[in-house]
Amino acid sequence: MAHMFIPGPVDVDPDVLAAQTKQMIPHRSAEFEQLFRGTEAKLKKVFFTDTRVFQAPASGSGMQETGVRNLAQKDVLSCINGAFSERWYQVAVTNGKQADRLDVPWGEIIPPDMLAEALKRKFYEAVTIVHNETSTGAENPLKALAAVVQEFSPETMILVDAVSSLGGVKIETDDWGLDFILTSSQKCMALPPGMSFAAVSDRALKKAETVENRGWYFDLLRMEKHRIKNSTAMTPTVSLINALDVQLDKMLDEGLENRFARHTAMADRVQTWAYENGMEPLAPEGYRSKTVSTIKNTRGVDIPAFNKFLMDKGMRIANGYGDLKNKTFRIAHMGQTQMHHVDELLDAFETFMAKM
Repeated sequence: MAHMFIPGPVDVDPDVLAAQTKQMIPHRSAEFEQLFRGTEAKLKKVFFTDTRVFQAPASGSGMQETGVRNLAQKDVLSCINGAFSERWYQVAVTNGKQADRLDVPWGEIIPPDMLAEALKRKFYEAVTIVHNETSTGAENPLKALAAVVQEFSPETMILVDAVSSLGGVKIETDDWGLDFILTSSQKCMALPPGMSFAAVSDRALKKAETVENRGWYFDLLRMEKHRIKNSTAMTPTVSLINALDVQLDKMLDEGLENRFARHTAMADRVQTWAYENGMEPLAPEGYRSKTVSTIKNTRGVDIPAFNKFLMDKGMRIANGYGDLKNKTFRIAHMGQTQMHHVDELLDAFETFMAKM
């Protein structure tokens, strides 16, 4: 059965794709407002928040920019343990922020005590954390990191990129005190690319009021002004919002706890298989992603050749990212992927390796 195992864009169910073909409606209309209000209500359940979720016509990188532009006038601390946490640092720097780095080697997680020491040395208006590093398959201990910020620097905004985990992993936005948490449409949410979503706390909006040069497109206060009218400042992605409405119903019908358990089970299957076949995950035990497994390529598998073999079967995996290319490979198990899809991939992998 055709199925992709790359960490986004993921496969999209046919009924979700079909929802995009609905006739256009004016985005300044009662019909659109009802649709938009409904998708936000469902998104709040996925984000475990009672406040607000913005639905932006932009990728996750756009929402990274939203966070740093709105929630820090100057001083940002970027926790970096892979490619996408590095990107958030670069987004901060190119937006004129004074961004400091808190680095650990790719594949490792950010230790809470290391973050605590950094916060003792200097006050930061915002800390950026990538919950699930798509490049390395490492899941940072977000709840513990948020608790450290709240203990040692309670005025600091907690900004979280959950692009490759939210919707596949339980993240309790309100209970953990997260101020700004974003995800993208094309990963665990199992939608086409083109949208991002962010839950934003009340205190984050108050902070934004004090920050200059928030821009126009990504201004949280402008977004909020329109959100309370079930609208957006700019033309929204109407077709994608139709698809979102259908996909959120599918997610809630499955049951969020069931969805999280399915992702965990698929991760366990892939990571156990790696050990059984003379390989191991890059990330340390206890901090391995439940949505994408980055495996050390200790068997010397020719990843491009393997992908050519897989594509004849309608499947595909991802090579390692950046400096990890060919040293690792990535198997995504997120969105609507089911265990039987994973079994088919691993069977194909064993067939290929038997011929090496």
